[in-house]
Amino acid sequence: MGVFVFLPLVLPLTAWPVARLATHRLHPRTATRLLTWVAAVMAACSTVCLCLLMVVGTAQLPGNPLPDGWSDPEVRAVVPRDEIVGKAAIPALIAVVSAAAHTLWRHFSLRRRAHASLARLRGTQVAVLPDPEPYAYALPGGGRGRIVVSTALLARLTSPERRALFAHERTHLTARHHRHLLTVRLAARVNPFLRPLSSAVAYTAERWADEEAATQVGDRRAVARAIGKAALPPDGANGSNESNGQRGSNGQRGPGEPVFAAFAGLAAPGPLPRRVAALLAPPPAAPGRLRSFTAVGLATWTAGAGTAASAMSSASSALTLATTLQAATSL
Repeated sequence: MGVFVFLPLVLPLTAWPVARLATHRLHPRTATRLLTWVAAVMAACSTVCLCLLMVVGTAQLPGNPLPDGWSDPEVRAVVPRDEIVGKAAIPALIAVVSAAAHTLWRHFSLRRRAHASLARLRGTQVAVLPDPEPYAYALPGGGRGRIVVSTALLARLTSPERRALFAHERTHLTARHHRHLLTVRLAARVNPFLRPLSSAVAYTAERWADEEAATQVGDRRAVARAIGKAALPPDGANGSNESNGQRGSNGQRGPGEPVFAAFAGLAAPGPLPRRVAALLAPPPAAPGRLRSFTAVGLATWTAGAGTAASAMSSASSALTLATTLQAATSL
């Protein structure tokens, strides 16, 4: 394995340029899918390499259940600084697994709680909640998913803006944006170097829904106005309140609290001025062949090369360790 076993842990750095450029230069749908796949592959490769390092580290611990041959010098020699790196990989892998498990538990727990709170409104895809707090979000699961919106937000929107809002939220459901968001969040838990991709996908998914809503409604300015109005604080609220379901004076949220930020739609916090500016500009070009000799093209090729190198390094390291273990033991 040599130093190649460490490459998948740092190669996510090669995706930082495309994470920055894709939000501006690529169609939001293309950017979301590209960044999600890059993050997923790189996170998987990082986890594989941590597992390989953990095997070498566990074999050095007294009383471990592994065969004696796994601690042979031949096996330990495949990892540089095995006495330090191998043992350090054990708590690192435990932390990664714990963080990923907590993210998954929180995702499904909050989604289950959200559906339970809407049980009295069964049979309707759109749940309108009487709440003075303005918010709207798409809640996946339970069949086709549901759109949750408060009466306060509907009251401040005109008819075209309401159509834009519902088109935006339906896009979140039909395009299954929650899967993209969950994937990149898990990837960021596995490898902190992938956090920029998680932030980028959170933005491009919103932009994807914005553009789909503008296409369906036929009025980009109506979508932009809906975004701006959804971000405004409640009537009479001070400027310190949050835009994503502001808290009241008693510090509590209303019954329609967006319990999972990944499901939030137009009311989600984020670079709202950039989204509005993009909607006031001409629509982005349809996804097509990416030109190599441009900034975003070179960044994409760099991320692709880093992803391929990460996959090859992790596969080569796994094969090398398996071959060494087979020679050192009776496997």
